[in-house]
Amino acid sequence: MEHDTLVGHPTESTASVDPRLINDDLAPARSRDWGFFSLFAMWMSDIHSIGGYTFAAGLFALGIGAVSVFASLTVGIIVVFLLMNLVGFAGQRTGLCYPVLARITFGTLGSNLPALLRGFVAICWYGIQTWLASRAVIVLVGGIWPGITEVGQARFLGESLLGWAAFLFMWALQLLLLRNGMDTIRRFQDWAGPAVWVVMLVLTVYILMRADWHISLNLATSPARWGTAHAVGAAVALTVSYFSTLLLNFCDFSRFSPTRRAVWMANLWGLPVNFIAFSVVSVLVTAGSLRIYGDYIFDPIELVARIEHPVAIILGAVTFTVATLGINVVANFVSPAYDLANAWPERITFVRGGVISACIALVITPWNLYSNPVIINVFLAALGAVLGPLFGIIIADYYILRREKVQVSELFRADGLHSFTRGWNLRAVWAFVVASAPSVAVAVVPTDPCRFLSPFSWFIGAALGLSVHLLLSRHDPYVLRAVRQAESVDLEADRDSVSR
Repeated sequence: MEHDTLVGHPTESTASVDPRLINDDLAPARSRDWGFFSLFAMWMSDIHSIGGYTFAAGLFALGIGAVSVFASLTVGIIVVFLLMNLVGFAGQRTGLCYPVLARITFGTLGSNLPALLRGFVAICWYGIQTWLASRAVIVLVGGIWPGITEVGQARFLGESLLGWAAFLFMWALQLLLLRNGMDTIRRFQDWAGPAVWVVMLVLTVYILMRADWHISLNLATSPARWGTAHAVGAAVALTVSYFSTLLLNFCDFSRFSPTRRAVWMANLWGLPVNFIAFSVVSVLVTAGSLRIYGDYIFDPIELVARIEHPVAIILGAVTFTVATLGINVVANFVSPAYDLANAWPERITFVRGGVISACIALVITPWNLYSNPVIINVFLAALGAVLGPLFGIIIADYYILRREKVQVSELFRADGLHSFTRGWNLRAVWAFVVASAPSVAVAVVPTDPCRFLSPFSWFIGAALGLSVHLLLSRHDPYVLRAVRQAESVDLEADRDSVSR
């Protein structure tokens, strides 16, 4: 390895913070006003979405029955809860957002590798989710003015003029949420998540009444290809993979939490309890659609569009518009805003990073991405497959190698204990490369052995990332020295000294 010898590092924590590595948004969190309810509402915003709605019912396509699906969802979300706590506790303790937390492992400059990879995945899905939300806007407008959908059908860059208008409306509406940064986002989520729950319960009762309270939960569309055991395991793994993005950057939110207990309680109620309850509701509504319309409708926007009552159409369309706003902000907006700020702290703030992300999401014309099976199934799947190795490496480094001993001020110093080799920890980079290769291959190669393993690509990558990083870095002199120095420093005082 290139950095076995320590050269030129200060022995005391008196070096000044480098302005090229910090701004007000990247500094350790000053305010701690994201209590239990705000984090719980954040999870409601993330789960109460079109994707969350279709995910549970979509597991029936694996060829297993209702009992197996709900058992898989339960086991999977408990695993998510346990893993999410690891990320949440690290953020709450250090007050750091994801790209700065990644500096611990990858170095002050090397952190841009995991940050920008995560950010690019988020930007692509930000655009796609914004476009999907615009479909709900068209349904909403069509419910008020039925003839409007016949207007503006001329196409430009693959989308109709009406579609462009709806997309730009949603695009601009989301930008309003960042005008005051994370504080505006917190206030939006505090009411959006619970509001969606209320309307979803009303929709469930409406569908069940229309179905005369007689539904079948046997939604399996085909027999399990590789047997029930594989299908159940795949359902568990896919549940974890569904949350793979936030398994990296949940610290962007938990950093503002006042206590570890608040994080734990919010995760408990927001993940296992809320996710399972919402999955039950989603499956009930999907099952009811068969009895009412003669076919399973897995897309809630399509279901709302078929409701004959105009008030119900408007209420449903508004609900899923708000729901998509919620998940887009949580999963796809906050992360690239911080990730881009980390790339150039002197010029890019959280708000500017958000605007840049939104502009990129606009110019990539996300409907063309969504309709291209090569991009969705290969390119974005490959990018998603690298998130597992990143999680494994960062968790192994923080909890096993460093035992949570981190000197936060050193993360903002160009010549500090986390500068490694010119700002890059090459051991972590090599661990990422080695772990990512099989993870990506399993995710995208269209052969039966890889298809058999593809639902487990996140776990394969995470396990390999953790193992390879421990193997390469267990005797890393940089890590050993940083841990020794951090043990002699009061974390809270050191963290606050940077935030002032």
